[in-house]
Amino acid sequence: MNDCGRPDDVLARARQLMQRLKFAEAIAWLRASQREHPDERYEILLAQCRYQACLVQPPRSTVADLSPLPAIDPFAAVSGIPEIDAAELDTAALAAGIRLHGALLVRGLLEEPRALQLAAGIQQTLDACGAWHRGGQQAFVSPWYTRLPLPDDCELAPARLWVEGAGGVWTADSPRMLSELTELFESGGVIDAIAGYFGERPLLSVGKSTLRRVPSTIRVADWHQDGAFMGSDIRSVNVWLSLSHCGVDASGLELLPRRLSEVLPTGSHGANFDWSVGPGMVELASEGTATVSPVFAPGDAMLFDHFFLHRTGIPAGIVKDRYAIESWFFAPSAYPAQQVPLWL
Repeated sequence: MNDCGRPDDVLARARQLMQRLKFAEAIAWLRASQREHPDERYEILLAQCRYQACLVQPPRSTVADLSPLPAIDPFAAVSGIPEIDAAELDTAALAAGIRLHGALLVRGLLEEPRALQLAAGIQQTLDACGAWHRGGQQAFVSPWYTRLPLPDDCELAPARLWVEGAGGVWTADSPRMLSELTELFESGGVIDAIAGYFGERPLLSVGKSTLRRVPSTIRVADWHQDGAFMGSDIRSVNVWLSLSHCGVDASGLELLPRRLSEVLPTGSHGANFDWSVGPGMVELASEGTATVSPVFAPGDAMLFDHFFLHRTGIPAGIVKDRYAIESWFFAPSAYPAQQVPLWL
């Protein structure tokens, strides 16, 4: 039991710990206080503390590489992307899924009612973001949308406007959603599984972790690998979490269900953009394997890395918006340049 006392005292102690560069203790203190007596000020300071921890004390590691490939493939009999239940998620399943098959589909990572609550949270975040843009910047303080204080010269900062213009918000800019997600990933064993896979505790990306509402009007999507933006010499896991029914009447994911070990050429073979993979290149990379579009329920998750070839799936019967969250985790020893980290 955390005897947290008055909120002002909780905040004062957290700030004192941060000033003494004891960020891990400050994070633990704020998390415990938030669990016992929720206060939106704890969430806002907690987001800033996770950011400052990496800013003041850049993460370092001596880990040289990923853990070796699994000696035995538990999904050897599986054709395509392996699927497991949430209770089966561990380091071995994650490593085999990503390193041998390209990805791992986890059914029921969250229970459906909790997933739908997070979808409502995305909508509240988007609404708060809209209010901020309509002129409330000076006096605007909300647990749903309070921008992480990136410096003016941060190379990542311009991407924030692009994300928000496309119907998304960085998770780091929503203290409420960041707090809820990190607690869920911790209690659900996701962070432990990724830490085992990396051999070190992961960091969460600011620029690649996004709350999204994809509109029902979407009709075009481009193939890509995230390594094209971040480089190939990194170590990553993306947790793509569905918060609505996806793939039938709302957009989902279309993907190539096989492992790729390199970043494919972009901007060629019929590509629409210099960063996208053209359909002709997708056909070459598939080596006869057909692309697939899984159907997701709220709470299902797809876990993959920066080599995974995918795009937004647009079903013929699309009539609904899709809510989902991307959470990119990176190993401290191979963190991509220009991606601002958050301490977990």
